[in-house]
Amino acid sequence: MPSALIIDAVRSPIGKKNGSLASIRGDELAAQVLNGLVARHDLDPAEIEDVQLGCVTQIGEQGWNLGRMVPLVAGWPESVCGTTVDRQCGSSMQPNFSAATAILSGQLDLVVSAGVEMMSRVPMGSNGGDLSDKLLDLWEIVPQGISAEVIADEWGFSREELDAFSLESHRRATAAADEGRFDGEIVLIDLTNPHTGVVFGVDETPRRDTSAEALAALKPAFLPEGKVTAGNSSQICDGAAAVLMASESAASRLGLQPRGRFVSFGLAGVDPHRMLHGNPQACDKALARAGLTWDDISVIEVNEAFASVVLQFAHDAGLEDRWDDINPNGGGISLGHPLGATGARMTATLLNELEGRDARYGIATMCIGFGQAIACVVERA
Repeated sequence: MPSALIIDAVRSPIGKKNGSLASIRGDELAAQVLNGLVARHDLDPAEIEDVQLGCVTQIGEQGWNLGRMVPLVAGWPESVCGTTVDRQCGSSMQPNFSAATAILSGQLDLVVSAGVEMMSRVPMGSNGGDLSDKLLDLWEIVPQGISAEVIADEWGFSREELDAFSLESHRRATAAADEGRFDGEIVLIDLTNPHTGVVFGVDETPRRDTSAEALAALKPAFLPEGKVTAGNSSQICDGAAAVLMASESAASRLGLQPRGRFVSFGLAGVDPHRMLHGNPQACDKALARAGLTWDDISVIEVNEAFASVVLQFAHDAGLEDRWDDINPNGGGISLGHPLGATGARMTATLLNELEGRDARYGIATMCIGFGQAIACVVERA
């Protein structure tokens, strides 16, 4: 069987809402990440055939097909093609899927799978309009925060459990930063234009000073008597990430040393009312296609859209005794969830953790708005 090799995976530092990254455009941020990616391998960008880039809110500065615009902004040759993908929160994991499929089928040899979202500059939901009356006749569609509340209630998670999970996410992310575990995946970002040397290199989002008391004091964000707060939800933030993928022949020809490979993918469609509970089903499909079980998986990355989502995943997947393996470096609650970039960011973090543990297999999974989920199995080289 041919392989869809992962040559490298990198990301920008994540900027908090209206923080350091808010001073630059998303296409310019993603361009720096792409240039950082090829510079690590002394790779001529002309060798890359396609940039497949995830972005959710494709309007304004994030419109006009960023997948094409970003490599042009980066100064790459016009021969590098590009497309933009919207699978909502899974928007930069979907390009992993699509690019791997193209490589495995022999249609492409060298692809960048990427994502960007500048939530400070392009407000979430600003590209949407009214939902179809026919849709609403068939389905009860609610905001995602309400779905997170429904999951917390149906699965019996308390406010205290949601807050405890969130506090641990921040603890893990700050510990990972202090120990340098993110250093290998972060590309330094020049914040000035023209360049004058102001560099951003550290995630702004993990909160060192939070506490159980501070989280408990936050008011519910979606229901007056609810459990879901800003503290146990993913952070609105800015960021970009990119994965360099190659066929075996391209890697050999260009002298590129792979760090891993994509083994399999899984998709799940679920009730669009609860909408955020499909991660176990997507993982089951990916594991089945790979001929693996949870016993084979050493590292598990689950997007922390809301604390209730990860708790529900662990319960339904039968992994409540494996919290050390689930998001060991934090996740969307502590690191933030720049919508279109998170899938590629998780890929970078997963690959680094596999290498740090000298482990073979990992999995990453994300719930998706309107009732979907996506998962991928990665094998370390």
